[in-house]
This record gives sequence, C-alpha cells and structure tokens, in this order.
Amino acid sequence: MNFLGRFQQLGRAFMLPMIVLPAAAIFLFLSQLPWDLLGIPDTADYLQAAGHAIFKFLPYIFALGVSLGLTGNALAAGMAALAGMVIYVGVTGTADPQIEPTVFVGSIIGMISGFSYERFKNLRLPEYIQFFGGPRFVPLFVSVVTVILSMAMIGVAPLIQRMLEGLGDIVASGGGFGVFLFGFLYRILVVFGLHHLLSHVFWFQVGGYETADGSMVYGDLPRFFAGDPTAGAFMAGMYPIVMFALPAIAFAIIHEAREDLKPKIRKTFLYASLASFLTGVTEPVEFAFLFVAPYLFVVHAILSGIIMWVTYELGIRHGFSFSGGVIDYIINEHLATRGWLLIPIGIVVGLVYYLVFRWAINRFRIPTPGREEGSQLDEWAGDIPYRAPLILQAIGGKDNIVQMESCITRLRLKVSNEKLLDNNALRNLGAAGVLRLGGGNVQVVFGTYSELIRAEMLKAIQRDQEQVLFSSPVQGRMIPLEDVPDPIFAGKLVGQGVAFIPEKGELVSPVKGTVMIVYPTMHAVGIRTQEGLEVLLHIGIDTSKLTGKSYFKAVVEEGQEVMPGDMLVRFDLQRVRKESKSLATPMVITNSDLVHSWRFAPFKAVKKGQSSVLSVVLKERNGGGEKP
Repeated sequence: MNFLGRFQQLGRAFMLPMIVLPAAAIFLFLSQLPWDLLGIPDTADYLQAAGHAIFKFLPYIFALGVSLGLTGNALAAGMAALAGMVIYVGVTGTADPQIEPTVFVGSIIGMISGFSYERFKNLRLPEYIQFFGGPRFVPLFVSVVTVILSMAMIGVAPLIQRMLEGLGDIVASGGGFGVFLFGFLYRILVVFGLHHLLSHVFWFQVGGYETADGSMVYGDLPRFFAGDPTAGAFMAGMYPIVMFALPAIAFAIIHEAREDLKPKIRKTFLYASLASFLTGVTEPVEFAFLFVAPYLFVVHAILSGIIMWVTYELGIRHGFSFSGGVIDYIINEHLATRGWLLIPIGIVVGLVYYLVFRWAINRFRIPTPGREEGSQLDEWAGDIPYRAPLILQAIGGKDNIVQMESCITRLRLKVSNEKLLDNNALRNLGAAGVLRLGGGNVQVVFGTYSELIRAEMLKAIQRDQEQVLFSSPVQGRMIPLEDVPDPIFAGKLVGQGVAFIPEKGELVSPVKGTVMIVYPTMHAVGIRTQEGLEVLLHIGIDTSKLTGKSYFKAVVEEGQEVMPGDMLVRFDLQRVRKESKSLATPMVITNSDLVHSWRFAPFKAVKKGQSSVLSVVLKERNGGGEKP
C-alpha cells in the first residue's frame, strides 16, 4: 500500500501549481469590462496579456510547483526544475518545426527534480569537490538529464502529440459515458486525495487545440480559456455538484441533527456549504458522512457521474481555473456555451440530493454529525493555537513525524509508527476523519483550516517551551472544572485542571510520573510528573467518607513509577454513584504556579487513556526551564 503514499504526495504536488490559475481567470474576466469608458482602454489589453501569459508559461509553473511540492519547498529542487525547463525549451527550440513545451513536460521535469533531490540531497563527494555535493548536485544532475530528455523529445514529440490528440479523440468517442466515468472516478479518488492525478490528465493533457496564432494548447482547461468551443466537457458538470448538491447534503445533515445540537451543527455546516458553493471546497461536507456511511458516498459518486453525463448531452461547456464554485462560474461565464442551464439543473440536483440524503440518514440511522457523538466538524479557527499541541500529541508527537504537508482540506503526513496515532482524539479535536494509506502515509482531514493547523504545529515543535501532555484518566465525558458540584474544586482552590464523569469503574494514569500518595480510602491518588507537576486525581465528590475496600481498590503503591494508561484504581461505579454527591472526578495540578498556560481539548466524550485532553506549558525556571 506504500504506492498510495507516493501517489498522494504526487497528487498534492500537482495541486500546488494550480493555485495560480484563478489569477489568470480573474485577469481574463476583468479584461471584458468597458475600460475605454474610464479613459484607460489599454487596461483591457494588459489584463488579457497577463491572463494569457500565465497559460503560456504554465509548463514552467508546473515544473517549479511539482518539484517544490514533492520536496517540501526545497529551493535546490525548484532551481533544478526551472533550469531544466530553460534547457528543454532551448534544445527543442532548435528542432524544425519547433517543439512547444507542455504541462506534461513541465510535470515530468518537476518530478525528475523532486525525486533527484530526495535521492541526492545527502550525497557526499570527495572533499576537494564536496562543494558540488548534497543539494548543489541536484541542479547539475537534472540539467544533464534534461539535455538527454530534450534530445529524445525532438524525435518522439510528434508521436506524443499525435498520441495526446488521439487520446482526446478516444475520450470524445466515448461521449457521455466517458464523462460519466471521469466524474465517478474523480469523486471516488477524492477519498484518498488522489483526484488531482486523474484531473491532471483530462484537464491538462487530453485533446489539442490550435489557437489563432498557430500555437497548440492541450487539455480541457487550457483549451477552454484559449477559446476552444468544444472544451469544458470535463468541468461543466462539476458546477451543479459543488454549488448545489454538497450544500444540499449540508442542509440535510442540519435538519436531521438532534434539537439540542442543531444550533452548533447549523453554524458548522452553513460554513461548510458556503465554502462549497463559493470556492468548490467539498471535503468538509463529504467527509462528514464518508466514514459513517461509505455506501452513501458511492451513491454520491454515481450521481456525480450522471450529472456530468447530463450536462455533456445538453451541450453545456463551462470551465474553471480552480474549482466549480460560484465565483468561477461568474467570472468564466463569458467563455461558456449554454452555461446558464447549469443553474436550473443545479436547483433540481440540490432538491434530489436533499431528499435522498434526508431519507437515507433517517431511514438507516446514519450517525452524521449532530445525531451521535462521533465525527464532527467544528468551527474553531480562533482556537487553533491552543489545539495544535494536542493535535501534535494525538499524532504521536514530533518524533513520530517524518514529513508533514498540507493541502486545502487535509494534513498529509508520513509517520514513523502509525500505531501511535489516536484516531478518537483527532476526531474530538476537529478532524472529520483519518485515512491510513500504508507505509506510514496518513491523511487527517481538518477542512480548510489544515494549513493553519500545520503552521501552528510547526510553531509548537520549534517553540522552546517545556510542555506536559495529559491523557484521559477515565472513560466517560470531560467537563470544565467549574461544573464540578463542589465549591473547593469549582473555585480552583485545590488547583487548576479539568474533570470527568466516568462511565466505567477504572482510573488510569494521565501522565508519566511517580505515585506520591494513595489516600487511605483509595478514592484519590497524587502523581508527581518528571517535570515537577503535582497531579491530584479525585474519584467523585464527598467520597472520602466511603471507607472499606468494597468501594475502591488501588493497584499501585506510593513511590511506584507509572506511564499514561497504567491502571491506578478500580472502583464500584454503581455504589459510588449511589452513595456520593457526584461522580465528577477532578484532575487538577495542585502546584499550578508552575504553569504558564493551559490548553484544553473540547469538553465531550473521551476514552480511557485517550491522548490529547489537556496540555500545559511550564514557566521558565532557573533561567531556562530547568526541571526541579
């Protein structure tokens, strides 16, 4: 399964250069405005030239973007790709007739540069030429490879050109079914983050069009913006899906949520539906039901293919620079054929999706957000700096991360040990789902906040602060300390922390440390962490009066070393609930003066030993955060 990890990295790399395409679409749209009425008629020509320039140099952009995407923005790889493109254009320009660079060639050179960087970045040469070792060797190597590639391309370029045009003819001969198949596979591949690999072929390679100046452009997307009236077949059907179908699913989820959770779900999924409608970012909605009802996602993929087939048969041709949202729809409408039909089609599609999903959620009791505790997409942009250390812990800590990148909606990770990932903790921290692709390659879907989360996680890794991370000591529900029905704990007179309502009669250690004290009644345990924090775990309220071994049974002794998840106390849950004031179990730090800041996970259901429920940053002591 490691090949999936390679493909997801390549798919993310293809996405990077596409970020510049919306600028081209905007420039071409603005060039249509009546600038002559404002007394600046040349502006239209300038804007049009700017838009076409992006498409003209698209092979260079893809070479650079793919190389950077494959290497985590390594400058040596980017320089190698750029040099490779210059060499390629220079060599192939001597051919008769001249060979024009394509996005396909740019992508190949970008991949060569990226893979060469990973292969040679640590290359050691003899000391007298070591200056050219390591990353400096990459541009030299790629330059040589590109010269060979360019010479070979002079001979095979006409054949490749005929093959691409032939592939376009084959796809076109498939008619609506070919478009249906593309739409179905594209939606399925979204699950694995590999959809960019499929779209790259159809949007940038298949089919050729000769422009008025005699140059050739390839792919559905460049052909659309170059004025090809037959282009847009593999993009037009996306608009009803992202502008109407996905928002309809979001409204179905809102209306099927429990009444007590509906206000929060409404806010979350209104944002998600708006993101889909405006920008075409669909994953926040799709991943809300993917993991709880994968069969429903297959239905969604089939419907997506059918919608694209219908738009094709109706002769609708529309395109986009980034995605099928309303912004792209408006600014590219002047290039479309029968684009106005997408609106009534979209309304019908939205109605069908809404009815189907409401019926399915209700009929099969699908635990979509707001119906059950489980996968949930939270609106918590302002809370990202506080949750980032907890997310880092749930991933297994910084030492478990080999590589960390992000795309629009997900963190793309390569980890040393997948077993260290805590899926439940990640979902509680806002992840819509976790995809394990094998070989240590993992995707964590956080929606459009993924890049912000990655940035804050990098800050947490680089920040020179001592942190202590806490796991859950019980299975149950975490609550604020202020909600504990005891003025001593609620008033934080004992210390700051959180509390839990246990569902099972087991108390485990939340941290690594030493057992300081086991109270005679065994209802409370004190642990001292290696950083010097003193943690008190108190089972229930007013439980010190419950004497006798039948209530509590400690399985640790004072002075014993414990690790997170180690059993501390077993207790009779039903008897303690019946004979105490409350089952609320505080977990407080009694020497809170050592703490600089606190970070709490969302107050919701937790599992015993679940990581990432609390994180504290210690104050610097003795001039540098030394441990006592």
